[in-house]
Amino acid sequence: MKLSLRFVLPLILVLAAIAYIVAPLVDQLTLRWFMRDLDMRSSLIANTIQEPLLDLLEADKRTKIVDFFNRITKDERLYAIGYCASSAGTALASRSMPPDIHCTNLDRWASSPDHLMHSPQGPLLVSVMPMASAATPDARLVLVHDMSFITHRSEETKRYLFYFFMGLALVISLVTVIVAQLSWRGWMAGVRSLLRGEGLLWQLAAGVQPSMPEFKPIARDLQRLVRELEAETRARDEDQITWSPESLRSILHSELRGEDVVVVSNREPYLHQRKGTRIEVQRPASGLVTALEPIMRACSGTWIAHGSGSADREVVDKHDRIAVPPEKPAYQIRRVWLTREEEAGYYFGFSNEGLWPLCHIAHVRPTFRTSDWEQYVAVNRKFAKAVVSESRTKNPIILVQDYHFALLPKMIREELPDATIITFWHIPWPNPESFAICPWRNEVLEGLLGSSILGFHTQFHCNNFVDTVDRFIEARVDRESFTVSCGGKPTAVRRYPISISWPPEADLMAKPVSDCRRDMRQANGLPLEHKLGVGVDRLDYTKGIMERFRAIERLLELNPEWIGRYTFVQIAAPTRSGIEEYQHHETQVRNMAMRINERFSARGVPPIVLKVEHHEPREVYEYFRAADLCFVSSLHDGMNLVAKEFVAARDDDRGVLILSQFTGAARELPEALIVNPYDADQCAAALHIALTMPTEEQRDRMRLMRGLVAEFNVFRWAGRMLLDAAAMRRRSHLIGKNGGGAI
Repeated sequence: MKLSLRFVLPLILVLAAIAYIVAPLVDQLTLRWFMRDLDMRSSLIANTIQEPLLDLLEADKRTKIVDFFNRITKDERLYAIGYCASSAGTALASRSMPPDIHCTNLDRWASSPDHLMHSPQGPLLVSVMPMASAATPDARLVLVHDMSFITHRSEETKRYLFYFFMGLALVISLVTVIVAQLSWRGWMAGVRSLLRGEGLLWQLAAGVQPSMPEFKPIARDLQRLVRELEAETRARDEDQITWSPESLRSILHSELRGEDVVVVSNREPYLHQRKGTRIEVQRPASGLVTALEPIMRACSGTWIAHGSGSADREVVDKHDRIAVPPEKPAYQIRRVWLTREEEAGYYFGFSNEGLWPLCHIAHVRPTFRTSDWEQYVAVNRKFAKAVVSESRTKNPIILVQDYHFALLPKMIREELPDATIITFWHIPWPNPESFAICPWRNEVLEGLLGSSILGFHTQFHCNNFVDTVDRFIEARVDRESFTVSCGGKPTAVRRYPISISWPPEADLMAKPVSDCRRDMRQANGLPLEHKLGVGVDRLDYTKGIMERFRAIERLLELNPEWIGRYTFVQIAAPTRSGIEEYQHHETQVRNMAMRINERFSARGVPPIVLKVEHHEPREVYEYFRAADLCFVSSLHDGMNLVAKEFVAARDDDRGVLILSQFTGAARELPEALIVNPYDADQCAAALHIALTMPTEEQRDRMRLMRGLVAEFNVFRWAGRMLLDAAAMRRRSHLIGKNGGGAI
């Protein structure tokens, strides 16, 4: 014990000395940080008030300027504000302006490295900002910040440092005493076994009960505490997770260990098509598949989808399942077979002639037929049976995708009441007045409210959904927590902006940009230095392809120097060709491209190259990497992943994204050129800006967008939903264990 005290007392003295030395350094760092933050705040205030201040000066309303300044200084940290038109003039200032500051000595404050002054109120920071105008080129704005709060924080910092080092000394002292006692009583053998990995620490880390009975209660409490701390830390630090397949898989294993995960969508991630005597595997051009397929690779499970490929039945097993991806199987597809009548009514009819135009509000009249509705109900019920048969437990996690399955959550809930059902609505949700058109609006809403969590791309769509529920059905709406309770079961309505896999697959990025630029121009008969734009869409009337072509036509009218020097390649994957509206739209698109080409072709170089055919992801990425710009002109879109794919493809930090303001992506990628696709002149101007944008500006914009897409990738999208589901399951378990009553 004496040996321990001889060690502990000097240790406490040393740590106290360190605390004494460190405290002033922390004070200096804190002061610099606050000064820098207040300088930035001064710049922001100056930029904000410049326009109204100059208007008041032009009107010579000096009294109103002083009142304006007095109102601004009500901010507890902004002590005073003043304006000097010149160094020889008289300041217009708030009543609190210190007398030592006037127009004649502003240069001293502007050139001072710390620009601090001391006053009876405490330290003040003086910032001098330029406020030039045509009439007063030397005008400046003076902002005085009250920094007395730093003194209080400095005292708190010193006190916390003292407590920290004293606590550290006590902990080290306690550990020293314990080690001494263990040595004295002959416990060194136990310590050696711990170091060899044979004792309590190893057993706790491995998650097994210790062999020594006296340690079992301690081990049990420690394990529970570690699990709770991990869950709290993960929820708190979610923004700091580097989202990847590995991190998603790790979270799934820790939060949803052994859980049964099932995805349901109409479109399957892989189609098997017969081509003569061989079977070819295709990946459909679908934003939903682009987003979800990497998730299933990361977490395994079962994907239930409509088997629509011509050879799909030939490759499945007796349970209608097949392992995918073909090159490295990671999960199962369970295919559901539909008759022609079911597909015509459920998919082409109610889903795509009814709900699709209704939700997109794209000036195409929705069509609702009773026969289509009956098929929609029947197909949703068929998929519900498939979900129940594929669920290995009574409480699986089920991810229901999109507007094809609005009734499915409630149907699953009736069969599996303990399931956690996450429904994601990939298209916009309209306002209540528009949704009122649907004859079966109540049934659709009640079906969706069978979900545990209902996700949309944007908060605007969440708001529209909650407003629609509030308008039409009997449900309890809590707008503070954004939950809706219908039939006793709560549904959390949440915003989950979807994204893409990051980084892109290596084979998509393998071909150098220079090779892509050369090959894509040669493939389309264009000169090597020719400017190239690209658009990649399904041939859908909501994608604004005709509006895009009108913008190109207008560009060539306003800037004829681009005739023969610029070509736009439109990749348009055929879609829903069985619907008359889509047939008519394809005819219009082809005719418009032909007309513009006849009008503006020069030296055999067409301004528009229209490719109405399926393209594999590798081919699409080659066009992205070859293009000078990408034009996304959707008339209404939940998110639009083409915009994010173009950004992901540009590892050279080049290229310009022109993006419709009516996409969810426009809220996340403000560095794109945001346009109204209905305004042909604005879009033409954006095209001209994109074609003439300097390389440095392209690089700055692209780097910001790539940083966002990298951070907010598809694994984050899925991870947030699954973490919310895990938290909901833990909460449900606790409520069930406590009998659901309040304590």
